[in-house]
Amino acid sequence: MALYSSVLPAQETPVRKGEPVTLNFAGAEIEAVARTLATLSGRNVVVDPRVKGSITLITDRPVTPAAAWNQFLATLRLQGFTVVEANGLYKVVPEADAKLQTGAVSAGASPPPGGQVVTQIFRLNHETANNLVPVLRPLISPNNTINVNPGNNSLIITDYADNLQRIARIIAVMDVSNATDVEIIPLQHAIASDLAPLIMRLIESGSSAPAAGQGQADSSFKTVVIAEPRGNTLIVRASNAARLALVASLVTKLDQPATGPGGKSSDAGNIHVVYLKNADATKLATTLRAAMSGETRTTSVTASAAPAGAAAGASIAASRTTTDSGNSTGGQIQADAATNSLIITAPEPQYRQLRAVIDRLDSRRAQVFIESLIAEVNADKSAELSIQWQGPIGAAGSSVIGFLGTNFGIGDKNIINLAQTAASGSAINPGQGANIAAAKKFNGVYVLGFLANFLQTNADGNILSTPNLVTLDNEEAKIIIGKNVPFPTGSYANTGGSSSAVNPFTTVERKDVGLTLRVKPQISENGTIKMVIYQEVSSIAPESVLSKDGLITNKRAIETSVLVEDGGIIVLGGLMEDTYSGNVDKIPLLGDVPYLGEFFKSETRSRKKTNLMVFLRPVVLRDAAASDQLSMDRYDMMRGAQVGAQPQQRELVPVNQSGVLPQVRATTEPPTAPAATPPVATIAPRTNDPSRN
Repeated sequence: MALYSSVLPAQETPVRKGEPVTLNFAGAEIEAVARTLATLSGRNVVVDPRVKGSITLITDRPVTPAAAWNQFLATLRLQGFTVVEANGLYKVVPEADAKLQTGAVSAGASPPPGGQVVTQIFRLNHETANNLVPVLRPLISPNNTINVNPGNNSLIITDYADNLQRIARIIAVMDVSNATDVEIIPLQHAIASDLAPLIMRLIESGSSAPAAGQGQADSSFKTVVIAEPRGNTLIVRASNAARLALVASLVTKLDQPATGPGGKSSDAGNIHVVYLKNADATKLATTLRAAMSGETRTTSVTASAAPAGAAAGASIAASRTTTDSGNSTGGQIQADAATNSLIITAPEPQYRQLRAVIDRLDSRRAQVFIESLIAEVNADKSAELSIQWQGPIGAAGSSVIGFLGTNFGIGDKNIINLAQTAASGSAINPGQGANIAAAKKFNGVYVLGFLANFLQTNADGNILSTPNLVTLDNEEAKIIIGKNVPFPTGSYANTGGSSSAVNPFTTVERKDVGLTLRVKPQISENGTIKMVIYQEVSSIAPESVLSKDGLITNKRAIETSVLVEDGGIIVLGGLMEDTYSGNVDKIPLLGDVPYLGEFFKSETRSRKKTNLMVFLRPVVLRDAAASDQLSMDRYDMMRGAQVGAQPQQRELVPVNQSGVLPQVRATTEPPTAPAATPPVATIAPRTNDPSRN
């Protein structure tokens, strides 16, 4: 859109600044009126070419230039035009385009009054921006806009300045907190941890609280009741004063003393059932019984300390009474493994103490994901150089024939053995590598007279193992990946009965061969993790598979205790080995001659390098969300590997599909399967049911 006009020229009869003027425009062109008002108010005005038409602007009495300018803006607004200001330049444009050209942007305070189109940013402190949009949208001109920034919970509104002042007052009234302050309600008889879930269930079933929008925490819009076991109190934050009064009324009605038969209050011999959420009932019952027995012994010893005489007798009686009372009414705690609950027979004061201990011990235990990495790099090199020769001495047909030459032992592939093999008519099988040989026919038989062998080998190995496992805090976990191999321990041959039949048999002992990882982590208060680790990598030596003496295992093991930060990587240990071996067979004196001596020797060299390192990385999983995130990450990784390993399509071999894990519905970007992959089932995401807590 092109704009034209520059600073409009002043009139021939200049008007002094601030002098009142009388307007009398009847059917005048908008551009001419704008030129006149620009001169009167001292503004630079530009008129859009699309602004066409005439206006009537008349005043009955003299007005100030500022009032005349505001009346001009109001008249333009009635005809669908407006004025926007940018860097001191006032542009007369259609109202529909004003939101794209306005340059005035303000935040915080209300905009100054006027008929210009400006942009105002309203930051909300309590109300959600999305909730106010349906309320404010009808109050804004159809050609102007209202937008939401959920990141900082703010509204961006472009409209006339005078209308924005009205909207600012509406927002100020509606942007108030709809939640009460935190209230603490002490309990006299009930247990806070028992009463809090019951209160929440009652108020949630009565009415549903509105959901929170973007940019604001959900806790501000619903009533929250939290138990504080140490002081046996309830911490309440209600959505409004009426809901707070409802919670207080429910607490008053439920916080009543326990009643026995006939409706009378009963403090002794009460039986309570406590359902555990995380702890093991059997183990926790043992711990509580030990704590109660220690408390009883302490009370007994304290009561026995009294003056001599009659007072001492009273002290002994008090001691016996305390001990008997503890054994009869305060020391019965049983565990029901089927329901993972505790059955406690204790008076109300002692039950309160026990319940406070149970609430602390029955907390969700953190888990530790342990990622172990075993990296082994091997490099083996060997080289062989051997030259052998043999030759007969004497004329053919002589009764005595001699031989002269060298014969070095490179396994069974020396020149004598090969010559005997050739003389027997069998195929010659020389050693590995390059072989250069020459044979001579002697008395109808080919005799090997020269043999040169050249060999160089390189063997590289890169082994990477990553055993992973998850375990609870302070619980030992073990993973074994390998084979269960039988090792012979003895053999017998029994003679059976009168038939003298021999029944031979061998006794074996089976052992695990492979990779073993055993870890027991313990999370400290500052976030560090102490781990007791045993890691073993074992394998069967290939040369011992057919050995009569039994199997030989190669074993590398690490047993240690380490301290590592959450998510940190620590090296447990390793092996760096560099082995060299060399062997030279030669003819004395002749083998030492430079260059020529190579024809009278056989040399073998080998070098073996082994680098082995073991690394470990623990990660603490403190809640269900962290566990789900880790599990879904590994799940998607395995599913992606299965999708990528689909067999190639073959019509002649009608098996073109392999198994694929079901796609999890909560995955944001699932792996894309090939066209031939069949539809898979869908696993619904896990839902948290409060009634099962």
